[in-house]
Amino acid sequence: MNIAVIGGSGFIGSHIIDKLLEDGHEVTNFDIMSSRRNDIRHMYIDIADLFKTTVALTGYYDVVYLLAAMANVNDIYQNPVEAGQVNIMSVANVLEAARRNHIGRVIFASTVWVYEMAEDGNVIEGTPLAVHTVNHIYTGSKVAAEMYCHAYQKLYGQEFTILRYGIPYGPRGRGGTVITNFVSRALKGQSLVVFGDGNQYRNFIYVEDLAEANVAALKEIARNQMYNLEGLRPVSIKEIAETVRKLMGDVKIEYREARPGDYKGKIVSADKAKKELEWEPKIDIEEGIRRYIEWYKSNMR
Repeated sequence: MNIAVIGGSGFIGSHIIDKLLEDGHEVTNFDIMSSRRNDIRHMYIDIADLFKTTVALTGYYDVVYLLAAMANVNDIYQNPVEAGQVNIMSVANVLEAARRNHIGRVIFASTVWVYEMAEDGNVIEGTPLAVHTVNHIYTGSKVAAEMYCHAYQKLYGQEFTILRYGIPYGPRGRGGTVITNFVSRALKGQSLVVFGDGNQYRNFIYVEDLAEANVAALKEIARNQMYNLEGLRPVSIKEIAETVRKLMGDVKIEYREARPGDYKGKIVSADKAKKELEWEPKIDIEEGIRRYIEWYKSNMR
């Protein structure tokens, strides 16, 4: 396939490009940052501008991955209007550009954070979301973007696949996430800061597992479907801190007041992806953190 990856220079996108190339696809990286690889085509794109996005995506692409977004919840909390412009309207621009250019499918990166709006503690892709309970701009923007995907398919036939990511981590991880912060602080001899009691949990997913799931989503069965892409098991923030301390030596764990709108965690089923995409995660949290620490020491110091 001829595939465009918007946000291919970033943490997750760069790993997806690696896996796509391994599978023999032709890939173009669209990003405002330079590419991590020099053996593929790289183009600048401004997805906030519909005309420029439409022009950039000419070229007979079969599929577009849309990974570019504001994802740091602290940045979004401070900049709610800018977050909406990037996480909602830019998604609409990409969908419209795909429609105008007759691109077969848009594969959109969403998040399991949307399940904060679910009343049930155990959730699947079809679990209803009570949108009136939304408590963060991030989750609100992602649900709005998902709704654009569904509406474009129903109104214009523009096909999509929505992938609701668990919390990704691993080599090339962006700063500002809990694992990158903990490892960085531990190496500096600083305490590991846990907001709240630390019992909030996530199914952290190792980035290479997540990239393999994204490639699996190219299957025909994934057209106009949603999939949860979660890690092997729920892991609390407290366990993350204790694992980093175990792997890196004795560092202090400091507890502070909980952040507003923080994702407390749900039991998110990835059975649909396992059944239909024939995918499941392989790397558990301690092994994944160990690999990330090794990469960090070799590349970031």
